[in-house]
Amino acid sequence: MNYDFTSVLDRHGKDAMAVDSLGKEDWAPGAPDEGFDAIPMWVADMNFPTVPTVQEAILERVGHPAFGYFTPSEEYYQSIIQWQEARNQVQGLTEECIGYENGVLGCVVSALSAFTAPGDKVLLHSPTYTGFTSSIGEMGLRIVHSPLKQDQNHVWRMDYEDMDKKLKAGSIHAAVFCSPHNPCGRVWERWEIEKAMEVYRENNCVVISDEIWSDILLNGHKHIPTQSVSEDARNRTVAVYAPSKTFNLAGLIGGYHIIYNGYLRDRVRANGGKSHYNSMNLLSMYGLIGAYRPEGHVWVDELCQVLSGNINFACNFIEEHFPGVQVSKPEGTYMLFLDCSQWCKIHGASIGDVLKAGWKVGVAWQDGRMFHGPCAIRMNLALPFTRVQEAFRRLEKYVFSSFRA
Repeated sequence: MNYDFTSVLDRHGKDAMAVDSLGKEDWAPGAPDEGFDAIPMWVADMNFPTVPTVQEAILERVGHPAFGYFTPSEEYYQSIIQWQEARNQVQGLTEECIGYENGVLGCVVSALSAFTAPGDKVLLHSPTYTGFTSSIGEMGLRIVHSPLKQDQNHVWRMDYEDMDKKLKAGSIHAAVFCSPHNPCGRVWERWEIEKAMEVYRENNCVVISDEIWSDILLNGHKHIPTQSVSEDARNRTVAVYAPSKTFNLAGLIGGYHIIYNGYLRDRVRANGGKSHYNSMNLLSMYGLIGAYRPEGHVWVDELCQVLSGNINFACNFIEEHFPGVQVSKPEGTYMLFLDCSQWCKIHGASIGDVLKAGWKVGVAWQDGRMFHGPCAIRMNLALPFTRVQEAFRRLEKYVFSSFRA
């Protein structure tokens, strides 16, 4: 490997929510008992150093002593165009169709504000990313969930009949689509996206497609951009991307939308621009430019190889050592979504009991109930393999094999 994914990165005191919030906030996992160090497996950022070209690009710019008003550079737009062409086989993308966003959730809010009114309903799949739940709810919109279902091979699938039924019953004309899906980890196949987009077309829905995880692909899976499956999908979809998940840049802030349809583009940009919230940070622009350099392609390929190994180990370990715990093997993202329903029933335990037992021994995993998993745990595996191994060793020894209600 060209890059280091094995060294344990000490993030304490470096503004990292993943480690510095433990035991200090109601929404964070509890701090570990004495004798156990914390293994951060909750916040969806990575415990790997980013590709060095990110720091190089930022430091080069910081060397100039003026940081005044600016406009996005041609290099910024070309970096995105070239990245999308190389990674997602996107052809014909132009600067006109790309727009800066402070983040995926900001774009979701801007787009929904443009095409809904308070009290309107929005369709999402469940389990659901908690950021969607809070942001959309705080807008005064009502979320309608269409549950994903697992097939006989435990693969999460969309229920197209349920989607269509709920869209029609609620007169819903806006949907948020997550591809790859968070927290389930599905990388949708082309036919699945085509079928979903046909349901949306029949119900005249504007679709906001969150594709922030599109670079984090496991075991050879390929991302299909939602806008690529048909001409209609191209014209009814607001797609949102960011280097933040891919390169561990969430703290820099900065994503971007791709909107081909001029009417959709004008409305979304009007909402993002009127509040003046959606202004790019100079250094986040250089962070993206640095990330999307040729070295970034190599780094991401190696990252996906490492993450695939972590995911494969974890899923095999769960199957062999944690009877009653079920997990659908993710195809993208670096998150596991554990269903502990059967295990909890057998052992007379609640999911809260299981969470706390893990926290006590330093496994800082995340409550899955906020993601609409009634007895679920969400688990981040973007750590060096040795730390993943240690986490599962602790879970076997202190939680799933020795639990006492």
